[in-house]
Parts: sequence; structure tokens; C-alpha cells
Amino acid sequence: MKGRTIALDHVNGFEAAALMIDGRLSDLLIDSEHPRPGAIYRAIADRPVKGQGGMFLRTPDGSAFLRQIKGLAPGQPILVQVTGYAEPGKALPVTAKLLFKSRYAIITPSAPGLNISRSIKDEAVRDSLLEIAHGEMVDSDMGLILRSSCEGAEADEIAEDIRAMLDLAAAVLADATGEGAEKLTEGDGPHVLAWRDWTEAAEVVTAEGCFAEHGVLDQVEALSDPQAPLTGGASYFIEPTRALVAVDVNTGGDASLAAGLKANLATARDLPRQLRLRGLGGQITLDLAPMPKKDRRQFETALRAAFRQDSVETTLVGWTPLGHFELQRKRDRLPLAEVL
Repeated sequence: MKGRTIALDHVNGFEAAALMIDGRLSDLLIDSEHPRPGAIYRAIADRPVKGQGGMFLRTPDGSAFLRQIKGLAPGQPILVQVTGYAEPGKALPVTAKLLFKSRYAIITPSAPGLNISRSIKDEAVRDSLLEIAHGEMVDSDMGLILRSSCEGAEADEIAEDIRAMLDLAAAVLADATGEGAEKLTEGDGPHVLAWRDWTEAAEVVTAEGCFAEHGVLDQVEALSDPQAPLTGGASYFIEPTRALVAVDVNTGGDASLAAGLKANLATARDLPRQLRLRGLGGQITLDLAPMPKKDRRQFETALRAAFRQDSVETTLVGWTPLGHFELQRKRDRLPLAEVL
């Protein structure tokens, strides 16, 4: 099965979306009972945390934690947006810098100015997008970012998207000083996220049971195995613990240094997809197959290139004294084991 396919279905009663590329599962979104990233609350400041520069907030869905709280006093209402999923037993991570994001436009109330994605290089296209932006934002003091998906899109669709996000932002900001804690937006579910973020041309299938028909369920089931196979008999294991995610690369029966580098490079190319599909984030430690130190730069280059294409914010931290490589990844998805 060649090409890109977006399948919209349900898993265990929850909305779900899958992106298939040439028959291989590339991305997976499954809803849950947890607050969605992107949800916006009018929260109530509760108590500051000394030494951390943050404050716990009260929301209808439990405690949230906000960093950088200059000028915020206990009892004061504040608009915040969920940035990811909370670790077990911890407060919801939130930010006071709200984003109203759609397929073409992002409204930024706290960051004025008109901006166009740097990936759009054609000056004529940029000029036409700026014209649309100025026309729609003329009476607003909020900021706007036009996303890369604007390239090739119809002008009226872009303008409509801007207006919809402006209206939503205005409605939310108008509720900033209401009484008590309240959820003001739910955040986007998997089907809307698929439309919003998977913008390349694709066949879209929505029939009930399409996950089974297109092989999504079989590939999801395979993710329950910590072992991810590579070519030539090599593989790597991805095992989450309470403290971190451990990744162990093995060359199989070939113990040569050339096999070690080959397995490490293959892992670098495949790792972003595996972490996306498994919903894993936080601290990630790679225990790589043996390779000469002179090959480390080649490995880092491959890893950086792979994560550059990934949708989840990931920081390449670097090498440890023991020769491990560390990453820090945003927790914007629940672990797959928790939603199945």
C-alpha cells in the first residue's frame, strides 16, 4: 500500500487517528480521559513553591503547576493552557502563554506581530500571505503566525482560519476574570489534530473499523513488544522506567565495530517514530552498540536530522561519561500502555 493514508477510527471507545506512509504506521493519536494538551483553564493561584519559581493552581481537573509567576498572588485568577500530560502523581503542566492553533493560523495574544513560517521561501507567496494577514488582523492587537501549510492553500480558507482563531481567542480572553476555576476550551481531539497537523496530501478513510482494515491494529499490537527490529538481525529495546526511558541497541550476531555503527545509525533514524507511537517522553538514555569515538559525530548528525522531522519537541543533551547519549523529550502524549 503506497502513499499516505490518514485513518480516523476509535480504540476502546476513544477517538483515534493514524498516519500510514507506504503501509507503515508513522504516527498515532489516541484520546483519553485526561485533560488534553491545548485545553485552556481559568485557574486560581493556590500556593507558591519556594525555590522553584512556580505556583500550584486550582483547576476543575485538579492541581496544575505554573512556572515563572512574577506578580501572581494566591487567590488570583489566571488563564493557562495545558502543555502536556502530567507524570503519575504530579500536577498538570501549564503555561500562561496561550496559543490558539489551527491548520493554517496560530493566534498569539501575548506576542504581537505578524509572522510567516520560515519554511515558506517563495517571496511572492510570502507577500500574498502578509496581505491576507494584514487584512484579517487590522483591528486586533494580538499576534499571528501563518503555518507552513498555508503554502498552496486557498486564500479564503486561510482567512477563515484566522477569523475562527481570533474569535476563539477573544471569547477566551473575555472570560479571564470570571469567578472560580473553569475549563474554557477542551483542546483538540485526535481527529481535529490529524486535520490540523497532518497537512500533506493523503487519502483519508473514516469508515468504522478502518484501523483493522488498513493494518493499524496489528502494528499497534506490535508496539507492546519492547524490542524494535532493525535490518540485518540488529534491534533495539525501548523500556520505560519511573525515572527515564532506557534504549539499548544490539547488533545481533555481528560483534564488529562496523556492525555497531550501522545499528546505531539505523536506531537514530527509527527512534523518533518509535517514541511517537509509544507515547514516550521525559529523560531518554541511549545505551548504544560499541563504536569508535570518531564515529560519534556521524551518529549525532543522523540523530539530529531524524528529530528535526519529528513533531514532538526533543532536546539532544549529549554524551555521558559512561558513553551513553541522553535526550530530553516533551511529554505531550500519554504512554501507549496507558491508553490501550
